[in-house]
Amino acid sequence: MNSQTIKISVITITYNSEETLEDTIKSVISQEYDNLEYLIIDGGSKDHTLDIVQKYRDKIAVVVSEPDNGISDAFNKGIRLASGEIIGIINSDDLLLPGALKAVAKAYEESVDVYRGRTIRWNDVTDVKTRSIPSMRFPAKSIRKRSVSHQSTFVTKRAYEKYGAYDVNLKYMMDADLLIRLYEAGTQWKYVDADLAVSRSGGVTDRNSFWTKRKESFAIIRNNNGGVFFAFLHMIWFLIRQSIKKVLSVFGIDRMCIIYRNKIVHD
Repeated sequence: MNSQTIKISVITITYNSEETLEDTIKSVISQEYDNLEYLIIDGGSKDHTLDIVQKYRDKIAVVVSEPDNGISDAFNKGIRLASGEIIGIINSDDLLLPGALKAVAKAYEESVDVYRGRTIRWNDVTDVKTRSIPSMRFPAKSIRKRSVSHQSTFVTKRAYEKYGAYDVNLKYMMDADLLIRLYEAGTQWKYVDADLAVSRSGGVTDRNSFWTKRKESFAIIRNNNGGVFFAFLHMIWFLIRQSIKKVLSVFGIDRMCIIYRNKIVHD
């Protein structure tokens, strides 16, 4: 199949996203790629989200607006409805960079199921931007910190159908779970040498999510051939890293390290 004929589906899930959604939509529909299918899955927004969607309705193939059972459920709705050979997910506060879909299509190979490119992380409060390089190995038996960055990850429809989509029981770590399952299943991955998306961050961090994330990570590793030992090891190593990070943050060193690692080294 010629790369120019590959149909790529892009899914955006929304819920009360009126402040950021329009920029996201524009970043998708402005892609100079003809064989694009754009889907918006809304969770029943109460603000002006749907008014914004309606403004661009002729550019959007599928619009669904109904209550859902969380982020994973919304992702899965979009995946089921998508008809493209390759599926990407870009959240309603993130941006797809110009030329992203062409870069993914150019990288297409029949035997590859996972395509991963670089993500620009933008803190819209401090206006600091760093580049995140995707992790291309996701074994369950690992204590390394890995870059998930689903915004710059594209997965084939056949892989979702064969290995399953997002786990609706997970609230935070569904992206890591998916990548670990796909990696452990032996799927082929390919690095796309391009900046594909902007992940917007900033504002208040949900501190109550910390232990929920750790519990979910433990279960993911344990349930995907990692076993209890590596699940415990991963948690211990994470807590050690967090302790070191807190000490460094007192002197402002942690922020300098993040910028150096992501922006200077990889530029």
